[in-house]
Amino acid sequence: MEHFLNDINGRYASDKKTILNLCLNQGGLSVADLSRELGTSIPKVTRILNEMMQEGYLTELGKQESTTGRKPVLYGLNPEAGYFVGIDVAMSSISIAVTDFPGHVVLFQDDIPFVLEGKEESVEEFCRFVQEYLEQSSVNQEKVRAYGINLTGRVNHNTGYSYSYFIGEEKPIRDLLQKGFGKYVSIENDSRAMAYGEYMTSFSHEEDTCLFLNVSWGLGMGMILDGKLFNGKNGFSGEIGHSPTLDNNVFCRCGKVGCLETGASGIALQRLVCEKLAEERASILLPNYKKGEKITLNEILDAVKREDVVAIECIEEVGATLGRAVASLINIFNPGLVVIGGRLSVTERYLMPPLKSAVNKYSLNLVSSNTVIKASRLGREAGAIGASLLSKSRLLDDLG
Repeated sequence: MEHFLNDINGRYASDKKTILNLCLNQGGLSVADLSRELGTSIPKVTRILNEMMQEGYLTELGKQESTTGRKPVLYGLNPEAGYFVGIDVAMSSISIAVTDFPGHVVLFQDDIPFVLEGKEESVEEFCRFVQEYLEQSSVNQEKVRAYGINLTGRVNHNTGYSYSYFIGEEKPIRDLLQKGFGKYVSIENDSRAMAYGEYMTSFSHEEDTCLFLNVSWGLGMGMILDGKLFNGKNGFSGEIGHSPTLDNNVFCRCGKVGCLETGASGIALQRLVCEKLAEERASILLPNYKKGEKITLNEILDAVKREDVVAIECIEEVGATLGRAVASLINIFNPGLVVIGGRLSVTERYLMPPLKSAVNKYSLNLVSSNTVIKASRLGREAGAIGASLLSKSRLLDDLG
C-alpha cells in the first residue's frame, strides 16, 4: 500500500485521489465534468489529468456523444495501471479472480485445492501459494495493487478479524495477510463480497437497494442499501441463516434449534434427500446410500441436473422455505432487487418457482409489487470477483 501511496502523493495528491474515485464510480469523465466535481478551474484539471496520464493511472477513453458543438474527450482508469486480486476461500479450495484497474476480469480460476486453517503458519503458506499461482499465470505481481480475501462466518473488515479463522487477539488475520502479500489487503464475509460483486457487475445501474442470498452449504446474505454495501455496527450483518424462523426441532451448526439454515441451505438439502432415501424412495442416489456411502451436495446437485425426482422434490422444498424468508425480507426492506446466488442457484429451474410462489403468498402485495427476484448472473465467480472489486474500492477510499 505504501508504494501505491507514494505514486500519487505530492502536488495535487488530494485531487488525484478524488479523480480516481470518481472514475471508479462513474466511468469516463470530461475535463468539464471533473472541473465541476472538484470545484476548480479547467486549466488546473487539465494539468492534473496530464500528470495522471504520464503516471499511467488514466487514459483517454474516446469522445463523448454530443448532438451539438465539439465532442469532449472522456478520461478514465487505465487498464494497465494495476491489478486487484480477489480470493474466495471455501472449506477445501479457493477461487481466484484478477481484475484490471477499470474492473474487467482478466483471470478467473475456480476450485483450486487448498485448505486454509486458523494458524499463522497456514496463512503464510496461503500467501505463498497464491503468489506462486499468480506467477505461473503470468500476472505481473509488481502491478498488483491490493488483495481481497473472502472468508466464511463472522468477519469484521474494519478490525481485520475473522472469527472462523481466529488466530489470536494480537494477530488479526488481515495483518498477517498484508505481511505475507506485502500489499494492501481487504477481508470480507463471503456473502457480502458476493453481493458486492454481483451488484457492481450486473445491477448497479438498475437498483440502489439489493439483497443477495448466498444459498450454499450454509445460508448468508449481503445487503446493498442506497448503493452501498451494508456491514452493520460490528461488521456482522447478513446472518439470515441463523434467524430462528423454523419449528422443525433441527439443530443448527451454531448450536441453536430451528434456524432458517436448517431448512434452506445445502445442509438442509442433504438432510432432506437422505431422509427420503432412508424411506427407500426411488432415486439414482439410492444404491450408494444403501452401501453406506455419504451422499455429497455435489452428487445431489448432479442428480437434480439428471432430473432425479427425489432431488428435485427436495430442492423445491428448500425453495419454498427460502421463499417465506424472502417474503419477510421484502416486507422489511422493500428492495428493488433480490438476487439468489450460491451453489444451489444452479438449480434455478426448480428452486425459483416455489420460491417466487411463496413470496407471492406471504409478502405484502403493495410492498413487493416492484421487487424483482433474479438468479445470480455471476454464479460461482461472484465471490472472487466481489473480493477483487472490494479491495480496489477500499484501497481508494483509504487513500482519500
